[in-house]
Amino acid sequence: MKSTMAVHLLLSYLFVLISCTAPERSENTAEDTVATATTVVTDLEEGPVDSKYPLHTLRLPEGFRISVYAEVDNARSMAMGMDGTLFVGNRRGDKVYALRDEDKDNFAEKKYIIAEGLIMPNGVAVKDGDLYVAELSRILKFSSIESRLADPPKAKVIYDQLPDKRHHGWKYIAFGPDGKLYVPVGAPCNICESEDKVFAAINRMNADGTDFEVYAEGVRNTVGFTWHPQTKELWFTDNGRDMMGDNFPPCELNRVPKKGMHFGYPYCHGKDIGDPEFGTKFPCTDFSPAVQPLGPHVAPLGLKFYTGSMFPEAYRDNVFIAEHGSWNRSKKIGYRVSMVGLKGNTPTGYETFISGWLNESKQEAWGRPVDVLIREDGSMLLSDDKAGLIYRISYTN
Repeated sequence: MKSTMAVHLLLSYLFVLISCTAPERSENTAEDTVATATTVVTDLEEGPVDSKYPLHTLRLPEGFRISVYAEVDNARSMAMGMDGTLFVGNRRGDKVYALRDEDKDNFAEKKYIIAEGLIMPNGVAVKDGDLYVAELSRILKFSSIESRLADPPKAKVIYDQLPDKRHHGWKYIAFGPDGKLYVPVGAPCNICESEDKVFAAINRMNADGTDFEVYAEGVRNTVGFTWHPQTKELWFTDNGRDMMGDNFPPCELNRVPKKGMHFGYPYCHGKDIGDPEFGTKFPCTDFSPAVQPLGPHVAPLGLKFYTGSMFPEAYRDNVFIAEHGSWNRSKKIGYRVSMVGLKGNTPTGYETFISGWLNESKQEAWGRPVDVLIREDGSMLLSDDKAGLIYRISYTN
């Protein structure tokens, strides 16, 4: 009994000592480096954990199967490393995770915490073996990360001039075919004009943080974009404004064939819907219309073109969109994965691919899709920040 008590006292003393000596982090001050990341290696439950979650409520086309790939608190944006490590960011949490499926059974049994104590580390991207993380107002880089998952390097701040406004402040990031890092900044409001062009825009910079520039304007709040596998053009989702009623305006799927385009916010929405507050200032014909209007308030986030070979040929090069779901509509909508069929750049249909997270009669949801990633084997990964899961969607003839 005495030895057990002594162990408890020693552990308590160490906890207090670590807590008191840990460096504090200011939200408004960017340092050249971040304090050494805390790493936790977790051996998750081996084998399928599907029975722990109501996957039976999910509806998919015939031949498709959905299973749990990983359990990650507040799982948001995803990026795949060169050696098969899946990196996952947080929005409501403060961590960045790395997941490994070492035994190749399609369940990630290893989970590492690469960094914690961050501010809205929603966005993650990988380039040349380095991990990039988007916080509220800065971009961090963790060099040669996959060789140091159990002992992460100190992060280097490559850019610290992003706005610190929390409204639409969480960011999705990705590297384009041009090698540049694309970083959106959402509007700091529901609907407003801003003199600073960095807001309501998709911006880009070099991998070292230099040559920051605005790439596309009039983008209210995009939390997902990707590039067409053939044309290499940027496509993105945009969340429509609130307080125009249950059915207006639509959210959007947009295409950016060149730098300098304006997509209408805050003056126009969808294809030709003038804003009730700002719509008289410019005609909607001055702006680039949505390629595909999406459901009103569905909150479209991550998207990917299907480039794998596992799904039937009819799905190839179509766009899959994670619809996070409405937050203030009188009848909830979204909470699903949608698919936009394409012939060239022209939509041929907008339909539901996976549904069932939302109980329509009770108006309660147990999950909210966030991001989409296509694996080398052709399966799809889907993150869910409400359920704290990453799913694997596969197809069998």
